[in-house]
Amino acid sequence: MIDKLCDFITNKIKENVEDIDEEKELVIDFGVRLIFGEMPKIFILFIIGFLLGIGWYTIALFILLAPYRSFTGGFHLKTHLGCMITTTALYIGPVLLAKYLKLEQSYILYILTALVATFSIFIISKYAPADTENIPILSKKERKSKKIKSYIWLFILLTIITFYKNNIVSYMLIYGIFLQNLTVLPISYKLTNNKHGYEVYTEETI
Repeated sequence: MIDKLCDFITNKIKENVEDIDEEKELVIDFGVRLIFGEMPKIFILFIIGFLLGIGWYTIALFILLAPYRSFTGGFHLKTHLGCMITTTALYIGPVLLAKYLKLEQSYILYILTALVATFSIFIISKYAPADTENIPILSKKERKSKKIKSYIWLFILLTIITFYKNNIVSYMLIYGIFLQNLTVLPISYKLTNNKHGYEVYTEETI
């Protein structure tokens, strides 16, 4: 139902606006789906968070982690239910782990921070930005820009983890970054039947 509504709105915009090429159409379609498809999921996510007693932490993690996800990319499940499950796992799972799996020793925090930093740098350098067939990133300039922004946002998150004196916030960011990194891996794309944008466009030109 939501997909049909988004397609209808995108087609109407195409009919009434001149000079919309394929790239602009993808941007418009993404924007429409963000408004009508993603915003309700985010709203539901926050409701679930408050029902579980972790609403403000869920909102905080979403605000902090969403830019990192937008820059590094990652797979997207093709159904709204699957997407809702992924979103819940990414933004509520880390908060629950941080709240109930308490690790008070400061040295453990520093060790995990170093490990997730190393893993993240590897992921960004080798795989980011990991696009999808629906939102391909084919421009070298845009890919370079997103890679640089991924490093910058990772540094911001690692700074918060290290210096913000709140174990729940620190650990939920560590777990959140780790889970997000997993969505970028090629094996995750295979398991979820996703394709990168370059794979689809290469196939179309053969």
